[in-house]
Amino acid sequence: MAILFKNVTAVLMDDAHTVLDHAFVAVDGGKISSVGAARPEGTFDREIDGRGGILMPGLVNAHTHVPMTAMRGYGDGNNLQDWLNDFIFPVEAKWDDRAVRACAQLGLMEMIASGTTCIADMYMRTGVIAQAVADAGLSANLCCGGVFFGETFSPDACGDCKNQEELFRAWHGYDNGRIRVDASIHGEYTSQPGLWEWTADFAKAHGLGMHVHISETKREHAECKARWGASPIRTLDKYGVWDVRAIAAHCVWTEPEDWALMAEKGVSAIHNPVSNLKLGSGVAPVPALMKAGVNVALGTDGVSSNNSTDMFGDMKIAAILQNGVHCDPLALNAWDAVEMATVHGARALGRDTGRIAAGCDADLILLDPDAPNLIPCHDAANNLAYAAHGADVKLNMCRGKVIYENGAFLTIDADQVRREVLDYAVPTLFGK
Repeated sequence: MAILFKNVTAVLMDDAHTVLDHAFVAVDGGKISSVGAARPEGTFDREIDGRGGILMPGLVNAHTHVPMTAMRGYGDGNNLQDWLNDFIFPVEAKWDDRAVRACAQLGLMEMIASGTTCIADMYMRTGVIAQAVADAGLSANLCCGGVFFGETFSPDACGDCKNQEELFRAWHGYDNGRIRVDASIHGEYTSQPGLWEWTADFAKAHGLGMHVHISETKREHAECKARWGASPIRTLDKYGVWDVRAIAAHCVWTEPEDWALMAEKGVSAIHNPVSNLKLGSGVAPVPALMKAGVNVALGTDGVSSNNSTDMFGDMKIAAILQNGVHCDPLALNAWDAVEMATVHGARALGRDTGRIAAGCDADLILLDPDAPNLIPCHDAANNLAYAAHGADVKLNMCRGKVIYENGAFLTIDADQVRREVLDYAVPTLFGK
């Protein structure tokens, strides 16, 4: 379907930070076919008048746990380890496929409505999540977060090895690559060298990316150094974990030696500012990571530790947090934050998105030109980073297909999802 966006303020997310007023952006066959100030030649199946509103690349949420919408607000007020052990893990033991699907669909609804078009998700029962993503129309890099607590490792003794193999066979490359499978290790503290080596070899053998939690808390970081004599980044490097395209979620307590290794290996850091602040985990050294040459992208983490998947909220916190910590209003600017949520996220996930340019995937969102919080617009990036909310999103397009428009979900039965969550998933998990 050929679609033309006209009269939009197009934020291209190129290196020059180009913003085109009264722009035309044409889409055909799932790709952006042209961008410019003049109307392109040809006819279109649909024309969308943006009325001067901002058209920007869809947001890339580079670290999520989508089904954890079920735990929104559950166990608040605890540090990461107590929160996981006393609240989250006991509830997760009650999951079944039906509950996971309902809660994943709810999470996808929230993300779609607030402008996300691509995610990197790590969670269990990943095949169920993959089907929900496939139906919803987003793009996703999916992984199962490999865990192994045994003393003697073998692939046969580790259920997540089988899970990763099955997920790869069933879903990698689905719909011309809209869904991709990444290899994954949940974290250094939930596994051991046998699994690290197996997962690294699996990723290399199949050309997959890697997704790992890294140095989220001071305790995690320190205990790893006590066990192995090196940080989580450097410990896992010894087993080849970073020898493929990789994302390291959190990186709050990483050190200069880690940053140098990450830059050398091309490991992207995924900043989760709201989750890290809410759990009291700390503040990631984002300016230092960027200065060291590390690609820094943005994620919300799970709703259970953020309470929201509105990337605009995380974008604002990311933009202002470093300025306050460093007492420097230029420690991280508006463009830095918007890049983290778009082009840097695309780079982290190996995706041809995050920009408005001919040939890129047509992942686009249109913001409401009448939103009071976006009037006036002296600077588009400042409005996006500091003033916009997910509720300002009027239209969400993924790979040329409109999946949300004017409050209506076009790929998900929203009423059915709400009923499934409230009538089945919540009673199943919490006995309510």
